[in-house]
Amino acid sequence: MSKLNLTLKVWRQKNANDRGHVDTYDAKDIPLEASFLEMLDIVNERIINDGGNPINFDHDCREGICGMCSLTINGIPHSKEQGITTCQLHMRKFKDGETIWIEPFRAKAFPVVKDLITDRSAFDRIMAAGGYIDVRTGAAPDANSMPIEKKLADEAFDAAACIGCGACVAACKNASAMLFVSAKAAHLNKLPQGQAEKTKRTLAMVKQMDDEGFGNCTNQYECEAVCPKEISVDNIAKLNRDYFLATAKDTVA
Repeated sequence: MSKLNLTLKVWRQKNANDRGHVDTYDAKDIPLEASFLEMLDIVNERIINDGGNPINFDHDCREGICGMCSLTINGIPHSKEQGITTCQLHMRKFKDGETIWIEPFRAKAFPVVKDLITDRSAFDRIMAAGGYIDVRTGAAPDANSMPIEKKLADEAFDAAACIGCGACVAACKNASAMLFVSAKAAHLNKLPQGQAEKTKRTLAMVKQMDDEGFGNCTNQYECEAVCPKEISVDNIAKLNRDYFLATAKDTVA
């Protein structure tokens, strides 16, 4: 069988103030090699041809890098397949005749803009609060001349792989952003270039996270399970230690 016939249960919402509802759509003759977003493109083309309003959803690179394709598929952010974003999910993972539920990421700090699109600018404000360094690196050769222990470089690189999609928040029962914040803090806090602002950065990013309305972490690891870049919860433990020390230093100062 080279094509699928599916039933889609899709969340439709006009704006942030609308109550929202679920609409049902037939997705017929979907190629197995199509990605999930390409499947939605096919469905939208048919909706438009029939004079209806297309399903609104976020996308950009469609290569698993930008973090825009924030869909909850059958109750799981980015679907049950591990280590991938929605745009990397292919229709061969589904069965003919299957019903698929599609919703936006759910969190107080991620208000729905329209249909499956949410406003995740809270992440941008957290990054702006502390995601920078003051050191003057000059040209690329100058920046690369600072020796960094390989273990630290690898750990920082792993943390920097976070694409800020928000799946960790959507999976958490408390809508905690600790995995995201800990990853963004870790990739700078672990490097020598980031040491000067380490205390200020840690306090500022955690404060901004709290101000945005994200919940508390209860260490049940749903975030790590759905993360498309498989960011480790070890970063959360590191952030907790950094925050404890930063609070102590700030109190003494």
